Amino acid sequence: MNYFTLDQLSEINSGHDHPAKFAVIGNPVAHSLSPQLHQPALNKLKLDCRYIRVEVPEGQVNEAFEKMYAAGIRGINATVPHKLEALEACHQVDPAASSMGAVNTIVFNTEGQRTGFNTDGPGFVRAIREEFGMDLGDLRVIIIGAGGGAGRAIATQCALEGCPQLILANRTLEKLTPMREELTRLTQSEKLEGPRDRIEIHSLDDPILEEAIGASDLIINTTSVGLKSSDPAPFPPHWVEPHHLVYDTIYNPSRTHLLRDAESQGARIANGLSLLLHQGALSLEHWLNQDAPVDAMRQGLLDFLKA
Repeated sequence: MNYFTLDQLSEINSGHDHPAKFAVIGNPVAHSLSPQLHQPALNKLKLDCRYIRVEVPEGQVNEAFEKMYAAGIRGINATVPHKLEALEACHQVDPAASSMGAVNTIVFNTEGQRTGFNTDGPGFVRAIREEFGMDLGDLRVIIIGAGGGAGRAIATQCALEGCPQLILANRTLEKLTPMREELTRLTQSEKLEGPRDRIEIHSLDDPILEEAIGASDLIINTTSVGLKSSDPAPFPPHWVEPHHLVYDTIYNPSRTHLLRDAESQGARIANGLSLLLHQGALSLEHWLNQDAPVDAMRQGLLDFLKA
């Protein structure tokens, strides 16, 4: 078994020369690539410690934080389904994470107090700059599948960056209406330039969606469509044009149907590996208060995926 349970936390250092100091929680958690991302960074920095996985049942995140701190853990990543519960279990929460409604990075201070951050949005900013050499705030954006957790985090970051256009599309509009209201309030309270009242919402079967995609610079897929090789693209391929930048948050497979179709249309494409990389690097920077060795983290991911 490549993870620990809450009942095993007292044993996490048994038989190990290097103590566990950082961890990811999830349910399930065995599939998480966070150790492949963070352990190479810890090794590169010559830190004598380990990064582990801990499987935590829903409803037990606060208890898990207490037990993990007592066991010597000093920094935690939270993945599905714990990002909301992690937010509620923190003593302080970064304002951007509050706006995103989720926490994926927890920092313990010396008294065990927890501060929560969300690195998905800022990590996406870095990913877009790396992949396309452009700033997110300069782009007209449409998010396909904006009703999920990743979609909300990216949408919030787009609002904070002041993107000149922000279009949210989802299978249903139930989640998008309150999200648009929250994002509009956020831009107004922050006195940000950008979309403000120009935040549009559409269902995926809205006839105007083709026009909305055509008017965008950056198309982002945050749905799970594409995880299976048999999955179709989330919209017809001829809607993509050569001027588009297409980012699929899926990274395995590295080329989804959407990305293959977009590339054949002449668009520039990227998958979600860069988001995984940069949100993880930001987590490490919160824990250690120093720059993360991004190249070592990238190589750790690539080595695992190749294997």
